[in-house]
Amino acid sequence: MSVDRASWQVKDEATLVELVELMKLTDADAKLLGALGAEAQAHGPALTKQFYERLFAHSNTAEYLQGVSMDRLHSMVQEWFVGLFGGTYDTEYAHRRLVIGQIHVRIGLPVRYPLAMLDVVMPFGELIARTSPSPDAAVSAFRKVLALDVAIFNQSYEDNQLRHLAELVGGERLARRLLTGA
Repeated sequence: MSVDRASWQVKDEATLVELVELMKLTDADAKLLGALGAEAQAHGPALTKQFYERLFAHSNTAEYLQGVSMDRLHSMVQEWFVGLFGGTYDTEYAHRRLVIGQIHVRIGLPVRYPLAMLDVVMPFGELIARTSPSPDAAVSAFRKVLALDVAIFNQSYEDNQLRHLAELVGGERLARRLLTGA
């Protein structure tokens, strides 16, 4: 028997609001991370160097970088990373992250690649968080924000798949039921 889920009714702006609320980011979390923005900026070049070294070392990810301005990509990844320490995690923040996910979808980048790169991002973020006067709380806050970004990136992929499947089968409800095997 198939069950319609309440979460299926959460769409568009409401999805972003829901994710921001789900992460339970507090004002204290935002303040801790916001105070580390300069530190994140200072580590940005090392992060982007390691990030793109990893991508170029793997032929399946390197093909997405051919003919693209590396200065622009480095700037974008560094801006994204520093944004994790921006101190404001509202729906506007979520929208900016959603656009990044939509760009990944548009270029056909499999979701496994951005997710795999968290292995590069996590140590840098935790290193920066540990420079806080409240290192454990800052690390916890960083992990929440990074998880929020991952959820938003994934939402971009899910929205795209659901939209295409709904077009094929004639409706979102049927598409969701097909995706769940119900």
